[in-house]
Amino acid sequence: MSTPVDFTRKFVFEQADVRGEFARLHESFRQILEIHQYAPAVGKLIGEFLAASVLLSTTIKFEGRLILQAESSGEIPLIMAECSSDLQVRAIARGAEQATSQEFGSLLRNGRLAITIESDAGQRYQGIVPLGGAGLASCIEHYFENSEQLPTRLWLASDTQRASGLLLQQLPAHLVSDAEARARHWEQLHTLADTVTTGELLELEHERLLTRLFLEDPLKLFPAASAAFACSCSRQRCHDALTAISARELEEILTAQGHISMDCEFCNQRYLFARDDLREPLDTDAAHAVH
Repeated sequence: MSTPVDFTRKFVFEQADVRGEFARLHESFRQILEIHQYAPAVGKLIGEFLAASVLLSTTIKFEGRLILQAESSGEIPLIMAECSSDLQVRAIARGAEQATSQEFGSLLRNGRLAITIESDAGQRYQGIVPLGGAGLASCIEHYFENSEQLPTRLWLASDTQRASGLLLQQLPAHLVSDAEARARHWEQLHTLADTVTTGELLELEHERLLTRLFLEDPLKLFPAASAAFACSCSRQRCHDALTAISARELEEILTAQGHISMDCEFCNQRYLFARDDLREPLDTDAAHAVH
């Protein structure tokens, strides 16, 4: 079976309690960049956020979505990427029209990164970590070190066409119980992964890349899972949002414009609502006013 264009693939080391994940996004990344005219450095950072969101979504078992969102006083006030449990991705940067820097520390100066998990069952978990100047991967590693207490390393790469990422994470003792041996295995494997280049992450076929990095460490590859760009917006969601607006405000907009327009900033989809489409919220508010 051929590997999908956009995919993530899990693997485990057969002689060490370490798991890994490799992700590469091409078509979905291209679709996201085509929606907005981002500066090259902003687009590159969006690619890293996308790859990281996919990698992180596979480290947990949940039905819902994982959101990586950074807010800062730098050239990018807000940037976020989202990956659902079925590997549907989307991303956006806001207020970055004037961004010119190539430096992570300038783009996201004095920022903080929020990692949020929203389950379909309504549960929500969020962890927050400061954004340092070393890059997104090191910030996420810092989060795992302090919040999850799981030794985790990430390598992220992005250009104007592709985004890729590699994750290694130490597992609880199963194959090896000796603490010194576990520490030695972990040090050896992430040291080898540190030799990977941006070009290799983006261009090299992933099985060849893993073989090059871990030539003497046998690993087991699991089937690849396909990822794709998809937006969770819908006409019904927009309608539901309008029901939270008072009838007076709805009437004012309808009188001035003849309709209400709602645009999704993630996918540029436009939803138009005429007066007949909003009869229920208008009538409901009118009924409440009478009583």
